[in-house]
Amino acid sequence: MRTQVGIVGAGPAGLLLSHLLHLRGIDSVVLEARGRAQIESTIRAGVLEQGTADLLTEAGVGARMKTEGAVHHGIELAFEGKRRRIDLTELTGHSITVYAQHEVLKDLVAARIAANGALLFDVSDTSLHDVDTGTPSIRFQHAGESHELQCDYVIGCDGSQGVSRAAIPQALRRDYERVFPFGWFGILVEAPPSSHELIYARHERGFALISTRSPNVQRMYFQCDPHDTVEHWSDDRIWAELHARVDSSEGEHVVEGRIFQKNIVGMRSFVSTTMQYGRLFLAGDAAHIVPPTGAKGLNLAVADVRVLTRALEAFYREGRTDLLEGYSATALKRVWRAEHFSYWMTRMLHRLDDASPFEQQLQIAELEHVTTSRAASTALAENYVGAVAV
Repeated sequence: MRTQVGIVGAGPAGLLLSHLLHLRGIDSVVLEARGRAQIESTIRAGVLEQGTADLLTEAGVGARMKTEGAVHHGIELAFEGKRRRIDLTELTGHSITVYAQHEVLKDLVAARIAANGALLFDVSDTSLHDVDTGTPSIRFQHAGESHELQCDYVIGCDGSQGVSRAAIPQALRRDYERVFPFGWFGILVEAPPSSHELIYARHERGFALISTRSPNVQRMYFQCDPHDTVEHWSDDRIWAELHARVDSSEGEHVVEGRIFQKNIVGMRSFVSTTMQYGRLFLAGDAAHIVPPTGAKGLNLAVADVRVLTRALEAFYREGRTDLLEGYSATALKRVWRAEHFSYWMTRMLHRLDDASPFEQQLQIAELEHVTTSRAASTALAENYVGAVAV
């Protein structure tokens, strides 16, 4: 098999990159270890920066997002029994769109199939070869047969546990990681929205987040022990915890419903540098992980893809290699900005077991400042909607 760009991983980064390259006349093959049904049903957060939503629309895959997604012009910060609104659009001129990641994946898969794109699911034994030469290749098993895909470039979009990052020699890269001592307990609920906008709550019992998936399905989280199990949490106990952390002294409360999914996810920050080696380039979770507090994971993957698309287009249309050579440096500027914002939001809103009473009061003081100072509110809003120039 032969193609111009071999892409490992059919997550948001891999699928969007493949589609954008197709629109520019550049061939690609996408290889995915999971089945189509699995990637289209894995529930993950879906807060899209306006730039992300605009790019999906420009790429012709935003129609369902516009119909089913919810445009939000602000967020609420809840603490000390009250809710304070950050008006994102008034402060920045931008908004966010709440549209679940698995729905984005469905749209991208459908677009690649409609365009007769080369998209192989249920691939196994994937390995990268000669990526430090001008003739890289990808070997893999599919439908019981061995294959080798020869390509000009390999793009690793296969997440934190994939084979791509490991193909960069350890001596040439440096990994940075911060594992947080808490996790998020997440539920999906059949209920009307508790609020028209996302609620980020800081409480002495721990953080909570109230978001929406549709007019009838809501996504809620609360800070928990990452080693806990969902079996320890009855529905009544979950609702008691959410009410304690989110309900306001002004009568606003979480709307209950039938809980049909429970899970616990760990929290960590991670960056691998470099994001390129020879003709191998990393994008999305293969190169970096952010705690979801800042709503940056999917948007960072899209930002990587935007930079890679421009670089690959410059190579194939003009023979230029400067943008490819500078990919890692360009991408990492935005990555570190997003990592800092996500870390800051996480530290400001979560219960920190090692924090003294003095430091806990500093959290409250910072939230007061962020919600009463226009300059501080603007800084949060610019980072949240992705309007910060890097």
